[in-house]
Amino acid sequence: MLFELSLDDRNNRKGMIVLMSDMQRSVMLIPSLEPDERLPRYVSSLLDAGFPQVVIVDDGSAAPYQPIFQQLEAMDGCTVLHHTVNKGKGVALKTGYAWIRVHCPEAAGVITADADGQHTVGDCLKLSQAIETGKRGLYLGSRDFSLPHVPPKSRFGNRLTSFVFTVLYGHWLQDTQTGLRGFTMEDLPFMEAVAGERFEYEMNVLISCARSRLPMVPVAIETVYENENAGTHFHPIRDSLRIYKVIFGSFFRFAGASLLSFLIDQAGYWLFSRILLGGIGLSGGTLIWTSGLLARVISSVCNFLLNRHLVFKLKGSAKTAVWRYGVLCLGIIGLSNLGVTVLDALGMNDRLAKVLCDTLLYFLSFRVQDRWVFQEGNVHE
Repeated sequence: MLFELSLDDRNNRKGMIVLMSDMQRSVMLIPSLEPDERLPRYVSSLLDAGFPQVVIVDDGSAAPYQPIFQQLEAMDGCTVLHHTVNKGKGVALKTGYAWIRVHCPEAAGVITADADGQHTVGDCLKLSQAIETGKRGLYLGSRDFSLPHVPPKSRFGNRLTSFVFTVLYGHWLQDTQTGLRGFTMEDLPFMEAVAGERFEYEMNVLISCARSRLPMVPVAIETVYENENAGTHFHPIRDSLRIYKVIFGSFFRFAGASLLSFLIDQAGYWLFSRILLGGIGLSGGTLIWTSGLLARVISSVCNFLLNRHLVFKLKGSAKTAVWRYGVLCLGIIGLSNLGVTVLDALGMNDRLAKVLCDTLLYFLSFRVQDRWVFQEGNVHE
């Protein structure tokens, strides 16, 4: 099994469907690893604020921390699920999602928060109110990193990640690493299906939303850093590498597919011009154009297949993607020739103009293929 559930017998909700109030308030979900005494106070405040159910996932905390979870289990309205070993934040969230799907089907939605005290009760209520409008989307608690008390490493890391995410996926998000997130129950299966076991799961969610055109809605929240975020279990080097591996994963695969297609194109041109066509009497411009066209067709087919199966991993029918890919190829050729012509007329060397135009169009091609050619469809249609 993916996870193990362990509920205390003192919790009256064990094995029962949890009925929501008429307000249809959202369920709070908090993954936790070796928390301190702030967590019970935080949960108590959430329950006092009107949240009907708070789900805590103990992600393999050691024995000295179990009294805190026992204190939580004694609270009416709080359910604690246990992992016997640490499995990562992504798995912990999915454990909570699975329990909520079964036990809280009448909830308006799910709100995830961190256990280190960064997310105030008032901010959780803001997300709850947004969810209760019934509009689908991923609601993101967005912090203000321009404030003076924000640790420099957090300010720099978030701004860098936001910039890279915007360039590659076309969405500007002020806070890409927020743990305060919410969504409607209708989108719960979508969130469960996103890949990732540890901190990289949350970045995978953002990328999946961008590709599926599920709206990502920022909600301004307080920017809280206690002791420069000393209570976090985020490992600066290890977990940052995992996150950036996720962000750049598709682009690096895209670059690899492009390089392989280029090599196929060059090898095909050599094969046709030197052996297959050269041996049947073709020469001059006819040989060059024919060899180039055949090599480009073969390399384009290979590039399409690589991008479909390995880069963007399109699971549906390829019929729409084929004609979109063809339109993109023609558009790229036209824009490249137009750009070189214009820059040449302005006095730039044509070879330099070609390099500049094709480099810019390369990034454009990635974005268009990611957002249009290999688009699975709009999840909220």
